[in-house]
Amino acid sequence: MSYPYNQGPYSGQPGYPPPPQGYPQPGYPQPGFAQPGYPQGGSYPSAPQPGFQPPPYGNDPYGNQGETLPFNNITHGYGAYTGDDPEEVKGFDFTDQSIRRGFIRKVYSILMVQLLITMGFIALFCYHDATKRFVQSTPSLFIVALVVMIVAMITLACCGEVRRKAPINYIMLFIFTIAEGFLLGVSASTYKRDEVLMAVGITAAVCLALTLFAFQTKYDFTMMGGILLVATIILLVFGIVAIFVHNKIVQLVYASLGALIFSIYLIYDTQMMMGGKHKYSISPEEYVFAALNLYLDIINIFMYILAIIGHSRD
Repeated sequence: MSYPYNQGPYSGQPGYPPPPQGYPQPGYPQPGFAQPGYPQGGSYPSAPQPGFQPPPYGNDPYGNQGETLPFNNITHGYGAYTGDDPEEVKGFDFTDQSIRRGFIRKVYSILMVQLLITMGFIALFCYHDATKRFVQSTPSLFIVALVVMIVAMITLACCGEVRRKAPINYIMLFIFTIAEGFLLGVSASTYKRDEVLMAVGITAAVCLALTLFAFQTKYDFTMMGGILLVATIILLVFGIVAIFVHNKIVQLVYASLGALIFSIYLIYDTQMMMGGKHKYSISPEEYVFAALNLYLDIINIFMYILAIIGHSRD
């Protein structure tokens, strides 16, 4: 038995349903879901009948032909998510100017809150004598704050699900900021008040200049991650040596190297946050991690500048 429509590779197969009477001949406009191997015609049912062999590309809801890739159990055609960029998993495209600007605003908003909390601790411990004497006479508080700070920092740095999921990421960052602010306030209280104010002013000027430089420069500092890691290891070894060598020159050189390295780190982390023309960038979901990096850079610059001022006056 022959059918009026005998085009395509599936005609005449066992179980293939016969077309209805008056089925359109070739040349009839193709339906929206036409794929290679589907019979032509708009009146044919959209779902294959029993025994119908599926076409080689499957059912593409977008009507595309080509290589199909799985994404949330849906197949897409050319130009779809390739799996190479992890940011696209959440629907982000960091090259979008609006997404990047929103990400930068969120990071700097969090950073400003962290710095305000830290400056509050420093001002309290430096200008309130009763609090200053209490914290300096109770070293156990310093140890507890140090342990809390280390645990919170490791959790935020190593546990991706914690730092990406709200509100736990804000809670952990708040705990870290409180502990770090307490430690910094205790450390700053051992210096004179004018030295602390001078260090705060110099740090603010340096960080502002470095941030503007990172936004405007054509040099890509995001490729310097390996060099900065080596420099940090050298600084760590130098710091261990400086603990046992009580020499003013050694202390000044160590503090100067630390300020220089973390100034470069500030440019590096700023460009990582910016993305765009730079080779490497941070995902838009990592706003807490980006704020944490910038905060640590600024805090380390402040402490090393304070050490330089203190040792130069001692």
